[in-house]
Amino acid sequence: MTSVLGDMETRGREPLSVADAVLAAKGAVEELPPMAVRGEVSGFRGPNARSGHCYFNVKDDASSMAVIAWKGVYQTFLREGYELRDGLEIVLHGGFQVYQGTGKLSFVARRLELAGEGALRQKVAALARKLEAEGLMDPARKRLIPPFCTRVCVVTSLSGSVIEDVRRTLARRNPLVELDCVGCSVQGTEAPATIIRALARAAASRPDAILLVRGGGSFEDLMCFNDEALARAVAACPVPVITGIGHEPDVSICDMVADRRCSTPTAAAESVAPDMADLQRLTEQRARRLAKAAQDAVVANGQGLDAQERLMRKSLGGEVARMRQRVESLASHRCIQDPRYMVDRRGEELLQTEQRLVDALPRLFERSGRDLDDKGLRLRRTLPRVVARRREDVGRDERLVAGVGARLLRPYEEGLGRAAASLDALSPLRVLGRGYALARDTRGHVVTDAAKLAVGDSVSVALAHGGFRASVTGLLDDEGQSGVAARGED
Repeated sequence: MTSVLGDMETRGREPLSVADAVLAAKGAVEELPPMAVRGEVSGFRGPNARSGHCYFNVKDDASSMAVIAWKGVYQTFLREGYELRDGLEIVLHGGFQVYQGTGKLSFVARRLELAGEGALRQKVAALARKLEAEGLMDPARKRLIPPFCTRVCVVTSLSGSVIEDVRRTLARRNPLVELDCVGCSVQGTEAPATIIRALARAAASRPDAILLVRGGGSFEDLMCFNDEALARAVAACPVPVITGIGHEPDVSICDMVADRRCSTPTAAAESVAPDMADLQRLTEQRARRLAKAAQDAVVANGQGLDAQERLMRKSLGGEVARMRQRVESLASHRCIQDPRYMVDRRGEELLQTEQRLVDALPRLFERSGRDLDDKGLRLRRTLPRVVARRREDVGRDERLVAGVGARLLRPYEEGLGRAAASLDALSPLRVLGRGYALARDTRGHVVTDAAKLAVGDSVSVALAHGGFRASVTGLLDDEGQSGVAARGED
């Protein structure tokens, strides 16, 4: 900026170009430090459809300026739970900027905040999200309030009208409820600490429930009930806590973490003290219902018992009649009246059985004879056919055996022929046929040596055809020299 202003001073009255003038303004504006500006939103038309940036004006009673909020800045503002709209008072953190193309001066917002009450609500919303993330607002964590509280402790300012409203409400609805009071400050920066101490004293007395109540007021008046330390004390209190802070639209952090939230202090007192008239009506109604139910049950059970009695009488009567009839039937049996009757009857039955058996034997023999004749006749008729079939089978087997036997005996017959030829060639009968003779002694041994014989021994001589017996009259040597001749005996 200094160089641009220096050029302007050296040129004197020489006019600047538009670009130089805009550049000089841009440089001068950028030298301004970041600042926070508070004003009312005007002319807001929502984020740009393509870029997501926001363009609007911020004004007060005397001036108005153009504002640019980039897409990321506005999305951060949205995540905090707020939206820009005309008439909303905000605080913008950023600085001025001159657009070189048009020379337009705009305030570029780097961060957006709600002003006044809006800023407080923003802090409360942030704290609510934090405690919710920790589970302090989870319904499963909250404790059940007894339906009939006999002792209640009220934590509130003792100088206001709220405590009197609570007393009148409890006295009107249920005077049996015992009431204790612990005073504290319910407005201002010191109020959260006094309320925390009052809750500790109230919990130490062990009542059935604690009423944390305050009358209506502005949002700033009720800010002490949005304190984080107080909210954690309410959540950690060992006794169930019921809140009745402000009016119906007012919802504080303490309301969110308490075990029960009521719209007003009076409603909180009513929630722990059921109306005696309502209780009396409910008790009478239930007593009537119980009496009627008992009477109906008695009547129904009486009718059921009567029906069961009639059914039992009828069943027992029928069973007794059946048993009587059975006993009479058994008593009428002959075996009961005359015990020997069974023995006599069995004897008669045996005699009858014997007679039937004697009568049946001839018929049985006759029938058996006829059966045997029939079987013999069937056998005589069947036997020739069986014999013929067997003869055919035997003939067929004979032919098969003959054929097979011939084939089986053929090799043996050939061997036998060869053996017979060899035997015939070696047979002594064949030698005898050539004029030789075979001599045997009296023991049947073949005589092969004449020295084994003696004169007078008897020998048998076999010829080719027939033979004869002889007596040894002399012995010859191998040359036939002896002089002794043999004599035949025929």
